[in-house]
Amino acid sequence: MTIETRRERERAQREQMIVTAARELAEAEGWEAVTTRRLAAEIEYSQPVLYSHFKGKGAIMTAVAVQGFEELAVEVRAARTAARGTREALAAVAAAYTDFAQKRPALYDAMFTHAVDLTFASPDGPAYLRDGFDELLQAVRPLAGDDDPGILTETFWAGLHGIAMLERSGRLPAEAHDHRLDLLVGRFAPAAG
Repeated sequence: MTIETRRERERAQREQMIVTAARELAEAEGWEAVTTRRLAAEIEYSQPVLYSHFKGKGAIMTAVAVQGFEELAVEVRAARTAARGTREALAAVAAAYTDFAQKRPALYDAMFTHAVDLTFASPDGPAYLRDGFDELLQAVRPLAGDDDPGILTETFWAGLHGIAMLERSGRLPAEAHDHRLDLLVGRFAPAAG
């Protein structure tokens, strides 16, 4: 192994350590607690070392969001492909999506509610931004009929996002979560009669 290869590996490990520390701190105490000073202390490196990897908190949050998009796509794909039938796939995707948002609120916020340096809704955007949406699209497309599958998927996604955020904020009671998902799925994929 060359010295340059070792340095690149060590740099990647430090970047991952920073991102992991930011995620853990945000999940434990919220994004307000994530500062470059606090992260530097958490990872036991100086702030200049942290800034040699990221321009600041926004860049760190963007890196966290990227990981989140990758993880969400994997979880939604696993749910969709394990389901039998169109309606079951849609229900599985809905459950996986809202579970992801519920179990990782700070990560979900980095992905969808905080300003991050990512270009959304662009066909030539990075794959990690398209993959999760494409999984939702795969579940919705068979139900589109004459509707535009992309817009129908956006509408379904908006419903899932709304449920996740309104329940988390306490504006909708969490005990009706499964009923809400059933209603949403039922509007997109009525049960065979």
